[in-house]
Amino acid sequence: MIDIKVPELAESVTEGTVAKWLKNLGDFVEKGEDLVELETDKVNVEISAEEAGVLAETLAEAGDTVKVGDIIGKIDETSKNTDQGSTPEPEDNKEKEKKEDSTEQKSDKQNFTEENNVERGNEKSHKSRPIATPSARKLAREKGVNLNEIAPRDPLGRVRKEDVVEHQDQSKKEYDNKIEKEKQVQSDPMKPVERIRMSRRRQTIAKRLVEAQQTAAMLTTFNEVDMTNLMELRNRRKDKFLNDNGVKLGFMSFFTKAVIGALKKYPYVNAEIQNDEIILKKFYDIGVAVSTEDGLVVPVVRDADRLDFAGIEKEIGRLAEKAHEKKLSLHDLQGGSFTITNGGVFGSLWSTPILNSPQVGILGMHKIQKRPVAIDDEHFENRPMMYIALSYDHRIIDGKDAVGFLVKVKELIEDPEALLLEG
Repeated sequence: MIDIKVPELAESVTEGTVAKWLKNLGDFVEKGEDLVELETDKVNVEISAEEAGVLAETLAEAGDTVKVGDIIGKIDETSKNTDQGSTPEPEDNKEKEKKEDSTEQKSDKQNFTEENNVERGNEKSHKSRPIATPSARKLAREKGVNLNEIAPRDPLGRVRKEDVVEHQDQSKKEYDNKIEKEKQVQSDPMKPVERIRMSRRRQTIAKRLVEAQQTAAMLTTFNEVDMTNLMELRNRRKDKFLNDNGVKLGFMSFFTKAVIGALKKYPYVNAEIQNDEIILKKFYDIGVAVSTEDGLVVPVVRDADRLDFAGIEKEIGRLAEKAHEKKLSLHDLQGGSFTITNGGVFGSLWSTPILNSPQVGILGMHKIQKRPVAIDDEHFENRPMMYIALSYDHRIIDGKDAVGFLVKVKELIEDPEALLLEG
């Protein structure tokens, strides 16, 4: 038998949740074929077969938490594929199992006799050491099952492997029934509710957001940007840009360039705190928040300062597509130095973004909305305006630098041609 083990996932990721088995018991699998999908704090990971064979056993079910190195299943590499798609158990294996069962029966009968002789007068000790086959004890240890809770069908009172499996199935059914009843039982039938278990990723997102607020001295400063010049430039250049580069010219490339220009002037916003040291980052890996069905993820545009507008738009598009298809790797999500989030795509007019730890700054973009703007003492114009917000860690960023950073972003966006020189 070949053990299916949880592999090394990534730095600081030590466990995951079984999302689903991609193969059923008895299915033949080729070497390298995906067997099971794990959900980690950041991405989903597929575990593939190290050898060809039949999926003979699964030791973890969907929803179970498993750690790196855990054995979650077994592959019988001696079984072969058949034209019918099923894999009969080899005769030599059957004979082997018969011999093992015979050996177990003899061993257990002997154990039964010995235990009765030794522990006949000690009921408490007898209960603490139930009679069970070695395979049953092994499976019970792996599943975390108390053998004392299992009612054996063997007339000798011996717990066999199938008793453990049946007990697990029954326990799962009882748990599922309990959850279903909790969903149905309401304190007020006129006010129905539904209980939904949080996914591992949603739990992790919730934990990280709370940690960010508890560990950082987080403040938010605001400003507003007149988008007139940028929108006019974009309207003039978007068709040619699309024809030349095969990608649309959006606002994110402009804001990414503006953020890089501001980070160069205010380097403490592009930093992090490690113990009693400040780590100033001399690179510009910009995280771009993407909303997915499973929650918010922040893939990173690497070396964004070395990319032109088309390069940034292509990379953002590539990462967003991977995010929606659940194909992001851990590398795609790690190591960002600053984050941009755009709540404006959902209609948000004003918000206070939460830091993406261990980063110390995050820029929030919002909805573009026309508002009357004073041109001089006597004239007003309706201008497309956007509120922008910078949340920052006040432990290393002073208010003066935070405001200066946001003003610099505003200046570069309102004069988009300056991005070519300073972004």
